[in-house]
Amino acid sequence: MDPLKTTNAPEAKLHFLDYWRIIRIRKTVILAVFLLVVITATIVTFILPEAYSSRARIKLERDSTDVAGVDGQRNISGVYDPYFIQTEFEVIQSEIVLDEVIDRLNLNEKWQKKYNSDTKFKTTDTRTALKRMIDLRPSRNTSIIDITVFSDDKKEAADIANAIADVYYDYRQKVRTELTMGGIKAFEKELDVQDTKITAKEAEVDKLRNDLHVVENDPQNTSQPGSLGPMDVIHYNSIKIEGEAVYIREQTMLDKLKELSSAELIQTIPTAAPDTILAQLLQNSLETESRLITLRSDYGDQNPEVQRAVKLKAGLDKEIDDRVNGIMQAMETRVASLKAVVTNSQAKVDSAKAEDIDTAERTRPYYLAKSELDRLRKFREVLALRTFQESVDLKMPKTTMVQIIERAETSQRPVRPNKPLNIALGIIIGLVVGIGLAFFIEYLDTSVKTIDDVERTLQAPVLGVIPQNVGYLVEEGVESPHAEAYRVLRTNLLFSRKDDKLNTVAVVSAGAGEGKSTTVCNLATVFAQSGQRVLMVDSDLRRPTLHKLMGVSNNLGLTNYLLKQNTLEEVIQTSKLPALDFMASGKLPSSSLGILSSGQMKDLINELKLRYDFVFFDSPPIMGVSDASILASEVDMTLQVIQYRRYPQPMNIRAKQLIEKVGGNLIGIVLNNINMSQDESYYYYSGYYHDYYSKNDDTDPALGANGSAGTAEKPRVDINKKY
Repeated sequence: MDPLKTTNAPEAKLHFLDYWRIIRIRKTVILAVFLLVVITATIVTFILPEAYSSRARIKLERDSTDVAGVDGQRNISGVYDPYFIQTEFEVIQSEIVLDEVIDRLNLNEKWQKKYNSDTKFKTTDTRTALKRMIDLRPSRNTSIIDITVFSDDKKEAADIANAIADVYYDYRQKVRTELTMGGIKAFEKELDVQDTKITAKEAEVDKLRNDLHVVENDPQNTSQPGSLGPMDVIHYNSIKIEGEAVYIREQTMLDKLKELSSAELIQTIPTAAPDTILAQLLQNSLETESRLITLRSDYGDQNPEVQRAVKLKAGLDKEIDDRVNGIMQAMETRVASLKAVVTNSQAKVDSAKAEDIDTAERTRPYYLAKSELDRLRKFREVLALRTFQESVDLKMPKTTMVQIIERAETSQRPVRPNKPLNIALGIIIGLVVGIGLAFFIEYLDTSVKTIDDVERTLQAPVLGVIPQNVGYLVEEGVESPHAEAYRVLRTNLLFSRKDDKLNTVAVVSAGAGEGKSTTVCNLATVFAQSGQRVLMVDSDLRRPTLHKLMGVSNNLGLTNYLLKQNTLEEVIQTSKLPALDFMASGKLPSSSLGILSSGQMKDLINELKLRYDFVFFDSPPIMGVSDASILASEVDMTLQVIQYRRYPQPMNIRAKQLIEKVGGNLIGIVLNNINMSQDESYYYYSGYYHDYYSKNDDTDPALGANGSAGTAEKPRVDINKKY
């Protein structure tokens, strides 16, 4: 068997009117929930005991003294700190504060008497009850906290609020004092430890000084001094460098002079080493030489004067040579002296460095111990200063940490329950819950609710909308208030036909009780009232009902003809309406399926198509039995009846698919049993025309329902055999 073809329904978009329709339809639920909530809220509000409230206000600051301490600084926090405020919130509601409040006010015994308890209240139970009475709220962007206490006793509420503020104030003072005392004790203990260490270190320093033979020029100096200071090193280095420069210059000059000849040396040395004696000798030698030349030219070499001048000149030359040699020896001596100075300076620097290193190595333990002793002394001074500061701070007032800026007073009027507010909330909640419940029920209800639902999910047109509680037009006549709904259905059916030769119609539905038989009866009636020859066939061989509607016997009918027990003329009956005939189901067979699918049934349909303008077949529900499917496959058109808000949409979709699967021609949908009073959107499908015709009737009361004067009685229908 091939799976049934399914179509995806287009997505539905809810309009505001859809919401309004749901509210109108579910107004009973909404009203019931609304009244239930409001009445409950009102009763509970008036039953609840009255409660009074009292409020105390405190201002919080971090731990600080009222005035500046020894250091001249005061810890003032002007910045709003939400974490600090939240922390203090928890402290105020903590066991430390509330238990003290319980003890001060003796709440265990008071509440035992108040609630007539045989046993004394435990502090834990009292604390739990007390927490429920407290409401702490911060003042926005400030450090002010409101402590509000609710109680059925106005005086008790004020006493508890004030007690909480006082206990919290004392708690902060006590905690601050204990912390400070603990800090001072810790400082003092550490001071004792430091004193012991300092005494031991001083003894060690003295012992090292004596053992290492340390001589201190500055007893306060804790760093290790050296024998050579930086300036001394620079001085000795400068002397050494200068001496080396002079020594090199003199040595170089001496070496150059030694390379010269005697004559060159005599000419050079006055410039290199100026000497007045040598200069005078050289001057005398020049004068003597000049005089000797003159005498030789005047008197010759043998002249005694010339001979004395020659001797004088030789004596001067000898003196010059001796003087030059003396100068050279002096220069050599000076060079040697300079070399000795340089050597001595380097020796002094090296000696001083060596001595400094030795002294440093020797006295290092002493100075290390002395440095450690100095550190211990400084640390002790800091400890002593902190101990002194904390001791002074301990005595300083600290009232700004917690300031009770407003004490609680006895309230004169109860604040709970807030009757107007509770009732207003009950009204709002009742409406919200009622409407929410209505929409939830509507969400769970998957049945057909609107024409749009049908056309969207079934993809088939709605040909007619039948109101609720319709009667039978055979009895009510042509002017029945419900007749127009079936006339609209007839008109839509006629215009939906693709061929005028299509005149057999099977009326089916997904489930039982959706109005198939009523639809067949009334639709056939309006066709007959319009002058067309119509036959109703009760082909529901499971539970036939048309014969009951028509008020006739079911002894002869369709099954008798198909079983060839009677002729067609014998099983067709007439009614009061000349154009309306009826064929009952007849005696119910053991197997209706074999009868409906027989060749006689097809021949019957063909025969009836020739005899009548329209033939309507009633059928059992299409879900569960296949009778309706067989009829749908054999007739020209099929109408599917769907009862408003009865079966879920998937069931109706399945029925449509069954019709299409057997080749049935589903011409449209009839939406049945619409409650016009709840859903006014269907008013124009039926009520409008009824009102319209009623007004026309009012304008001419002399006319009867059938348009004739004085004939207001409904037509009676009598069923008789046609032949």
